[in-house]
Amino acid sequence: MNVLVVDGYNIIGAWEELKRLKQTSIGQARDRLIELLAEYQAYTGMRVIVVFDAYYVKGIESKLKEYQVEIIFTKEDETADECIERIIKELKNVMNQVYVATSDYAEQRTIFGRGALRKSARELYIELNDIDREIEQQIEEHQKVQPQIKIPLDKDVLEKFEKWRRGDT
Repeated sequence: MNVLVVDGYNIIGAWEELKRLKQTSIGQARDRLIELLAEYQAYTGMRVIVVFDAYYVKGIESKLKEYQVEIIFTKEDETADECIERIIKELKNVMNQVYVATSDYAEQRTIFGRGALRKSARELYIELNDIDREIEQQIEEHQKVQPQIKIPLDKDVLEKFEKWRRGDT
């Protein structure tokens, strides 16, 4: 199984849309990031874990699951980097390939040493945009496909049935 571990505040600080949201509400920026990652997870099938430092949310470590995305707020004295390294240690094995989304160069070097692969904030952003385009393209193609009719009918009969189906008598 492929797992994507995301350094939440690092990504928020790197993407323009999220940076703007952060200026007014850090909660909205977090929520938007989680929504985007939920779409990513649904499309790719990867397990997604987002880690946020307790720097912005004081208190004990907590774990949530929203939109099937796992959300971790670190303990008050634990950095997101430390938490991510612990997650890699727990998950990395022959069956799992772990990717870490961060643009923190020091963290990237550490995760390489632990056997994980990195995705920079920019790479993840580009991948999300590519997924959006692919989805739009699939929707357009789906809308162009005419349903196959098993019983051949005249056009006027089909129109009458369609009016009945829609409740337009």
